[in-house]
Amino acid sequence: MSLGAPIGALTAHADESLTLNAPRFHLFGPVFITNSMIETWIVAIVIIVFAQFATRNMKEIPEGAQNFGEWLVEGLYNFLESIVGHQLVKKTFWLFASLFILILFSNWFGLIPGIGTIGFGPPTSFPGSIAYVSEPLFRGANADFNMTFAMAIVFFIMWIIWALQANGFGGFIMHIFGPKGESNGILMKAMMIVIFFLVGILECISILVRPLALSLRLFGNIFAGENMLETMSNMVQHPAWAHYLCAVLVPIPFYFMEIFVGLVQALVFMLLCACFTLLICQHPDEGHGVHPD
Repeated sequence: MSLGAPIGALTAHADESLTLNAPRFHLFGPVFITNSMIETWIVAIVIIVFAQFATRNMKEIPEGAQNFGEWLVEGLYNFLESIVGHQLVKKTFWLFASLFILILFSNWFGLIPGIGTIGFGPPTSFPGSIAYVSEPLFRGANADFNMTFAMAIVFFIMWIIWALQANGFGGFIMHIFGPKGESNGILMKAMMIVIFFLVGILECISILVRPLALSLRLFGNIFAGENMLETMSNMVQHPAWAHYLCAVLVPIPFYFMEIFVGLVQALVFMLLCACFTLLICQHPDEGHGVHPD
């Protein structure tokens, strides 16, 4: 951690904020990792370890970690089943639940004190003071566009696979370009074919834009939130005691807001993925409600 900079150095860097590009830490040669990758690995390891701990000694009447894990998984399953239906949820739950859990805990992990403030900075000669950190060791995973775009691409690939499985190649093309509804007369049918062909082109553009829209929505909200917290922490620069007090007290209300935003953004990402999948996989003669027992 970079410790040691005169208070003037804080003022000189007061306008600095979270950079768009995650700092790189070179391991050897062209191989490097970023600070957002480090946080992603930590969150993934914590989730895996918790899952292993919660399921290592399964009980018929769950308690403790098993109870929380079952509550989370069962709640997500029932919620998604009410949206995409009994059959589709069995095929897609593993991805939607994984995305939600990873996004949620990545968002909340990024709010832990020290994320973004522990790292490397310019050399100083003032021991004991808090220095400006130009290369944080940790960064919110979803404050890196590479992370959100990678998740969106994974969903997009699975969306294509599920769409082809549900419709076949011909059905997939007809779902996009085929006329909807019935029409009478040759002229009317020809007009409907032309109209829905043009609509299909717009639909193709919409489909191709979805990964970018999904990733930018999540990235923009988390990136803006972390920048806001940093700005609130640096509102007061002088005197030194006021700066430290401001850095501790002022961001507290915004931390609670970011906890809520982190939950909402994870939920929105999962719901959009579920709705996009339902629209392409559901046929007009099929319902999507909960399967009756």
